Amino acid sequence: MSPFLAELLGTMLLVILGDGVVANVVLHKTKGENGGWIVITAGWAFGVAVAVYAVGAFSGAHLNPAVTIGLASIGKFEWTSVPVYVAAQMTGAFLGATVVWLAYLAHWPVTENQGAKLAVFCTAPAIRNTVANLLTEIIGTFVLVLGVLAILTPKNLNPAHGWDVGFGPCLVGVIVWAIGLSLGGPTGYAINPARDLGPRLAHAVLPIAGKGGSDWSYAWVPVVGPVIGGIVAAVLYKMCWPAS
Repeated sequence: MSPFLAELLGTMLLVILGDGVVANVVLHKTKGENGGWIVITAGWAFGVAVAVYAVGAFSGAHLNPAVTIGLASIGKFEWTSVPVYVAAQMTGAFLGATVVWLAYLAHWPVTENQGAKLAVFCTAPAIRNTVANLLTEIIGTFVLVLGVLAILTPKNLNPAHGWDVGFGPCLVGVIVWAIGLSLGGPTGYAINPARDLGPRLAHAVLPIAGKGGSDWSYAWVPVVGPVIGGIVAAVLYKMCWPAS
């Protein structure tokens, strides 16, 4: 499998399971309606772990432009491959959101809340404050990228030290779950430009029954914030784990 296809399929799988759990909780007359924040954060965490397991051997399972750009900024990934990875991630996220729309096709017309429909696809702040929202996304993605890089450091994944390389994706899922539980309240923890922008584009173009606007005035925050957070985390990782 080519890295492009791997990133596309991995991100698509991630969004199917992530946006899917949100749809199950917020749309009307689903089996999981009103399941709550714990269900949403768990669904996203499991979705990340599954996606990383699925394509990690083919592309490294970045599945996130903030990860790709962060790695490139410290020389751990070729800049020439960044556009290919980001294009794959965006395409996969769009397709994944489309699959969720189809899976819950009967539930859009019976859900009156336009904000809930948009929430299936992308994030929105609990309190709209540009500086605070941007800072939250920077912090969340900083924790994600630094945590992933540190946990997946070769020394940590040395079987002689009691770690199994195959357990890595589960730990990545744990990081995402922890971020959702601890830092997800202010903005819904996009922490991934593709995960937010790709589905937001899908929301804009799909014939979703009774949908409202796609909140484009906010759309730049979950793109710029994660990129900044990813770069800062990668630079700190290079400083503190120089031999990795």
